[in-house]
Amino acid sequence: MAEVAVNRRGFLSASAAAAAGGVLGGSATAEPEMAPASAPGQLPVALDVNGRRHQLVVDSRRTLLDLLREDLGLTGAKKGCDHGQCGACTVLVNGRRVLSCLTLAVAVTGEVSTIEGLAAVDGELHPMQAAFVAEDAFQCGYCTPGQILSAIACVSERHANSTAEIREYMSGNICRCAAYPHIVTAIARAKAQMEA
Repeated sequence: MAEVAVNRRGFLSASAAAAAGGVLGGSATAEPEMAPASAPGQLPVALDVNGRRHQLVVDSRRTLLDLLREDLGLTGAKKGCDHGQCGACTVLVNGRRVLSCLTLAVAVTGEVSTIEGLAAVDGELHPMQAAFVAEDAFQCGYCTPGQILSAIACVSERHANSTAEIREYMSGNICRCAAYPHIVTAIARAKAQMEA
């Protein structure tokens, strides 16, 4: 008998398809109270991500990070520590920064913004993205999406009034390349444009 290689993503995709098939292919004669809305542990989720509505059925334990990366293909938010300590998974929910690796997808209401949704339709960069490029505020780039989204929130929260304040309110985002001085400079630069 030939062995079949199964990876995590393939297993989850097959499981989701089987769950969706069970929901969509149910009998029309079943009594309403007996027909579950989804498989055990599965819940419907409706999310607005970067201005686009998504409706999915997901495991009730699925994190926002995994939903964004694996279900929607938005891989900008990174899985760094998976414990909410590095900030690489930072996204904005209703303009507030959220550690998506600690946030359950079923608990999210409102607009989710990821790095993929920042640039304008014509390709013009968000002022924070442009400042990060101009100030060389990234090296390997792994933490950059989380840094940029956290920086936007830092300015929106009015916590970018001094170098010390920027450092304090960006301290939840770790840059393993130690580009911190450039990040602080980029935030100060973008603040002037964002508040103009």
